[in-house]
Amino acid sequence: MSKTVTLLTTLLTGSALFAQKDTVTTKTLDEIVVTANKQEQKQSSTGKVITVITKDQIDKSSGKTVSQLLNDQAGITINGSLNNPGSVQTIFMRGAAAGRTLVLLDGIPVNDPSQINNDFDLNLLSINDVERIEICKGAQSTLYGSDAIGGVINIITTKKDIANAFNLKAGVSGGSLGTYKANLQVYGKAGRFTYTTRYAKLKTDGFSAAYDSTGKMNYDKDGYDGNTANASVLFDAGNGLQVKGFTQYSQYKADVDAGAFTDKLNYSIHNRNFTTGTGFIVKKKSFTITSNYQYSKMHRNYNDNASIPGATAYSMNDYDAITHFAEVYTSITLGGGFRLLSGADYRYGSMNNQYRSLSVYGPYNSQFRDTSMNQRSVYSSLMYISNFFSVELGGRMNHHSRYGDNTTFTFNPSIRMNDHYRLFGSIASAYKAPSLYELYSSSGNLNLQPEKATNYETGIQSIYRNISNRLVFFYRNTHNGIDYNSINYQYFNYVNQQTRGIEYEARIQPTTRLTITGNYTFIASQETTENRVNFKDTTYGYSLRRPKHSMNIITSYQFDNPLFISVSGKYVSSRYDVGPYKKPDLLLSSYFLLGAYAEYKTGKHWKLYLDAQNLLNRKFFDVSGYNSIPSLFTAGISCNW
Repeated sequence: MSKTVTLLTTLLTGSALFAQKDTVTTKTLDEIVVTANKQEQKQSSTGKVITVITKDQIDKSSGKTVSQLLNDQAGITINGSLNNPGSVQTIFMRGAAAGRTLVLLDGIPVNDPSQINNDFDLNLLSINDVERIEICKGAQSTLYGSDAIGGVINIITTKKDIANAFNLKAGVSGGSLGTYKANLQVYGKAGRFTYTTRYAKLKTDGFSAAYDSTGKMNYDKDGYDGNTANASVLFDAGNGLQVKGFTQYSQYKADVDAGAFTDKLNYSIHNRNFTTGTGFIVKKKSFTITSNYQYSKMHRNYNDNASIPGATAYSMNDYDAITHFAEVYTSITLGGGFRLLSGADYRYGSMNNQYRSLSVYGPYNSQFRDTSMNQRSVYSSLMYISNFFSVELGGRMNHHSRYGDNTTFTFNPSIRMNDHYRLFGSIASAYKAPSLYELYSSSGNLNLQPEKATNYETGIQSIYRNISNRLVFFYRNTHNGIDYNSINYQYFNYVNQQTRGIEYEARIQPTTRLTITGNYTFIASQETTENRVNFKDTTYGYSLRRPKHSMNIITSYQFDNPLFISVSGKYVSSRYDVGPYKKPDLLLSSYFLLGAYAEYKTGKHWKLYLDAQNLLNRKFFDVSGYNSIPSLFTAGISCNW
């Protein structure tokens, strides 16, 4: 693997030697971002590591899901993104465990208190709704609170620079496994009002979620049918005041199997999410004030034969959850390059569960009564930005309804060496409070303590002519980590986890038509925890389902204005998954996937595209006992008026 990394690095950096002087300057690593400090600023003015997925990249990923797009980024593994649609989508950022990456939707945290790790179900998002994604890596709890141990992912749906009163965007596509996609957007600006409405659908026959290791059982296909609708409105009240309102409803039904290697008929999940909110922003010359409120209601239903009249054996499992989030913060320009960000937020989450079943032992009913937690926080961050130096120093005080007070901090310096090179670093702390499920479910542990982590990182970024590079080294030390004991079926706090890693991102443009982008991630973990075979203390030199090496590379060529083609490669090294009961962990083989994309534009408004994943039909497994995607082909047409 080291030879592969060396070759990639040589190719990417060596290409600059052949660059012509009149090539286009690359600026992809110095875009305007908002996630670093809740305000617009250039990436070069922060010591934080930000990766931006642009609208153009999203448009050229029409055949993928949001999870699959994120899975191709440096430092991120989305376990389940390459499984059957509707599979659990587990985010691992920089080797941090599930639920340690905070997902934001237009800057506002989204989560599901009924989920084991309090995380958000990415199946509920459509890639057609996304305008841009900003990924802020490393501990971000000072500005974004609990769960931001590995980092935050800000999925941005708001459109910028809308000028016309009426705009239309629509698309339809079809492909392998009986897959059908459709989307429609209507948006515009009329007077002081700016509005957006969207609808998207994804339906597929899918493939068997469970893997038939014998090849003789003829497992049935597990399909998926999902819909997403949302709307937003922004009113410019004048004098620097803007008021907004938004709502979104998402739901899907997916067929699932009984477990690893085990087929199941008439077993499905029905998940839905309703979110609505409002907010305002006041923009003045020397300060801004931003306020947001969001309410979400989630429902998850697991139906095993319960929909069949007269079934002699069935189970029905329902989870319901509610969240409230409210915040207000201000950014003040103090002069002399200094800026102060201060704010406060409130978070509330509740969940309940009802379980009903009938078996040979008779009927059984249980319930998880409505249980809630809340948290109040205040935070502040002082920034200094000049042409050659920037630094941020910040802290947060939290008061948790169960765990009381705790604090986090961040320190992010950045030095611009010259027009081409920048050094940056960060020291920051983060925390994660146990979820309601981890505390109060039948597997819960009321003695759980919050997980705490400290993150260190340093790196160098270069932008010169037609080549951009960024190399980052990071280290995270985690105490009281929350994990699950698969022997006594209870959650517990492990002693310590240490994670070290390297991220390398590059983009070169040898000519105005040819672009090569690539990233490489190395992650090494050491965890002192309880053995999954005999429950005695031990140390693992790896983390489950997280590869030590991963690499992505895309080569694209713009032939003429109408035709664009790209070829992509993805390498994932071997990694471990949890083994059978009281058995050692299982080693999953490494794999390489080849993909391709082509689009042809006819005039200003129409586009035809073809997307291919796993072109070589490679058989691989991201989760032991569950199938991953075969060769998938999607062809579609879209219009934009």
